[in-house]
Amino acid sequence: MMDAVDGEYQTFKAKDGAYVREHFFNTPELRELVADWTDEQVWGLNRGGHDIFKIFSAYKSAVEHQGQPTLILAKTIKGFGMGQAGEAMNISHQQKKLDYEAIKRFRDRFNLPVADNQLKELPYLKFEEGSPELTYMRQRRMDLGGYLPKRRRTAPALEIPALSVFDALLKASGEGREVSTTMSIVRFLNILLKDKKIGRHVVPIVPDESRTFGMEGLFRQIGIWNQQGQKYVPEDHDQLMFYKESIDGQVLQEGINEAGAMSDWIAAATSYSVHGVQMIPFYICYSMFGFQRVMDLCWAAGDQRARGFLIGGTAGRTTLNGEGLQHEDGHSLILSGLIPNCISYDPTFSFEVAVVMREGLRRMYQEQEDVFYYITVMNENYEHPEMPEGAGADILKGMYLLRRGQSSESKPAAPRVQLLGSGTIFREVIAAAELLKNDWGVDADLWGCPSFGELARNGNDVQRWNMLNPTEKQRLSHVETCLADTRGPVVAATDYVRLFAEQIRPFINRRYVTLGTDGFGRSDTREKLRHFFEVDRRWVTVAALKALADEGTIERETVATAIARYGIDQNKPNPMTV
Repeated sequence: MMDAVDGEYQTFKAKDGAYVREHFFNTPELRELVADWTDEQVWGLNRGGHDIFKIFSAYKSAVEHQGQPTLILAKTIKGFGMGQAGEAMNISHQQKKLDYEAIKRFRDRFNLPVADNQLKELPYLKFEEGSPELTYMRQRRMDLGGYLPKRRRTAPALEIPALSVFDALLKASGEGREVSTTMSIVRFLNILLKDKKIGRHVVPIVPDESRTFGMEGLFRQIGIWNQQGQKYVPEDHDQLMFYKESIDGQVLQEGINEAGAMSDWIAAATSYSVHGVQMIPFYICYSMFGFQRVMDLCWAAGDQRARGFLIGGTAGRTTLNGEGLQHEDGHSLILSGLIPNCISYDPTFSFEVAVVMREGLRRMYQEQEDVFYYITVMNENYEHPEMPEGAGADILKGMYLLRRGQSSESKPAAPRVQLLGSGTIFREVIAAAELLKNDWGVDADLWGCPSFGELARNGNDVQRWNMLNPTEKQRLSHVETCLADTRGPVVAATDYVRLFAEQIRPFINRRYVTLGTDGFGRSDTREKLRHFFEVDRRWVTVAALKALADEGTIERETVATAIARYGIDQNKPNPMTV
C-alpha cells in the first residue's frame, strides 16, 4: 500500500476486481492473500474514508486525545457512489446528472427507500419523525447552537457624525497650503477615531508601509495592536511618532501580507452579522496591490455582505511616479466596479473625500445597507478649493459642475466644450480649460466626475427602466441631466485606462472623446508620464480642439497649429503598444 500512488488507487476503482487482483496484488505473496477470493470480493475492498467503523474510531480517538491537535487522514474515492457513471473517473467533475440506470444502481448500492416508479422524480429523502437518525441529527444541531445557515442582518446602529464635523475638509485648503487626497483621508480617519461614540469601532488595517500614507501619527495616538505588547525598543523610540506596539493598540499593521490584511478587514466588515457589533474597517494599501492581489477575497467580501472602506492609496498610473509598471495603477477601479455592491470613487479634492466618506458611514452603519466602498487617493500635493454650493448630492451621484465657462461679451457664441475628469488628472483638465480659453478662444464647462462607475450604474438602470416602460415618460440618467442644457463635444480624461471613462458613453448623446493611461507604467516625472500617456493639459486641449473640428465648429488647421505650438510629436509611439 505504501508503494502505490494516488493515481493508481484512482485507477483501481475505475476498473474491476480482476484488474485490482492483477495490479495491486502483484507479487506471489500478495496474490496468495486473495487466492480464495472472488473478483467481486476483491472489488469490495473498502477505503478507510468510506468505512463508517474506521471513521467513528478515528473521530473518537481525536476527540479523546488531549493537549495536541489531531489530524485524520482519510483515503476516499473520487465520485464515490456514482458507479460506472463516474466513480474514480476524471470525468466525475463534469457529470451534471445521472441517467435512470445509474440512479437505480446508486439507490441499490446505498439501500435507499425509493421505489422504481419514483426514481425519475428524484424525491427528497426524509427520516421518519422519531427515527434514531433524525433524533441524533437534531440533538447535534441543538448542541451546536441551533440551525444554520443563519445570519444577523442588522446590529445596533451607530450615531454617525454630521457632515459639518468634517467642515475643515469642505473648505479651501488655503493659498499656498498643498495637501494630497491621501492626507484628506487620514485627516477624516483621525476625526473619526477621536469621536467618543464611534471611535472605538474604527479598525485601521495596513498591509504595508503605513508611513507611505502619512499614518504614522496613529502609532502614538492609538498604537499598533500586538497581542504580546512591545517586546523590543524601536529604533525611533525617541521620536514623537515612534513605532508603538501595545496589547490595546487599534491599528492592525500586517507587514507585506495583503491576503491576511484583507481577511482581517472581512472579519471586521462582517462583525455586525457574526457578533452583532458594527465595526468600521479601513483597509489602506497601494491601489495596485489591492484588488489585483486579493480580488477573490474582495468578491467574497461582496458575497458576505461586508461593510467597510477599502482605500487605494498612491493611485493613478501617472501620479505614483518613479515606480514603474509594477506599482502604477491604472485599472483598480475597473476591477472594483465588477463587484455589484462595491461603491467606487476617484476623488480630486478634499470636499469630495468628506462628502463620499460621510455618506458611506451613513449608508453602511446608520441605514445598514449591505455595501462597501472603494476610494482611490493620491500622493500628489496641491491646493484644494472650497466645495461648490449645493454640489453634495451630485458628488455622490458621480458628476458635479465645478465651474461653468464664461463667454466674453465680444464673443457670446464662442466655441464650447464639456470637460470631464477625476482624480489628479482633473487638475490637468482644469488647466486645459485655461489653455482653450486663452490660446484658442474656446469656452469649457468643467465637470468633476468622482465616480464614472456610479454614473454607469445609474445610466444602465435608467436604460433598463425605459426599455421596460416604453409607454411612460422616459427617464434621464444623471449624465444626461447634467449635460442637458450644455453644448459642444465632451472630453473626459482620467489617470486610468480609457475603459474607465468609456463606461458612460451610452448616456452621452453627442461626440465623446476619452483619454486614459492604457499601457504599461513607466518610471519618470509626473509631467513626462502624463505626456507619455497623453493625458496632460496639452493633450486634453488638442483632443477638445479636434472634437470641435470634427463637428465643423473650428478649422482643422487650428488643431494642427495647436499640435505644433505645444510641441507634440506626431510620430510619438502609442503608449498602448510600447
